[in-house]
Amino acid sequence: MSNDNDLQLASHSKRALAFVIDDLIVTFIIIVIFWDALTNASTDTNSMMYLMKVELVMPLLLLKFAYQAVFVWYYGQTVGKMIMKIRVIDSENWGRVSIVSALFRSVGRIVSEMFFYIGFAIGFFNEGRKTFHDFAGKTLVVNA
Repeated sequence: MSNDNDLQLASHSKRALAFVIDDLIVTFIIIVIFWDALTNASTDTNSMMYLMKVELVMPLLLLKFAYQAVFVWYYGQTVGKMIMKIRVIDSENWGRVSIVSALFRSVGRIVSEMFFYIGFAIGFFNEGRKTFHDFAGKTLVVNA
């Protein structure tokens, strides 16, 4: 783990790869949980569309929310961030993220995804590489 004196912002590529890894993990969990429903609906297009639009949306959003909030609060990083060797810190004191910040960050991340990932693009246009969810949670993503 880095000292506070030598913190470096995580690169966009590390953050993007961590995002992909985390989304694959969440998708795998959803597939396992809803395996029976998915296999039963796989032969009927209307059933599959209903399942995707109605039955999977809330569980997927809740799982994404909980996964991001709990891992960022408890470990300071999700599994994807662990693999990419980056972590989330409080932008004000450069320490551990509080549960409240982790919850706001997680909600901000979901909002960013719902609006065509525009919240992620914000990270390309500011010095701290802060995305919408980083602003919402008052966080920074740094090399671990």
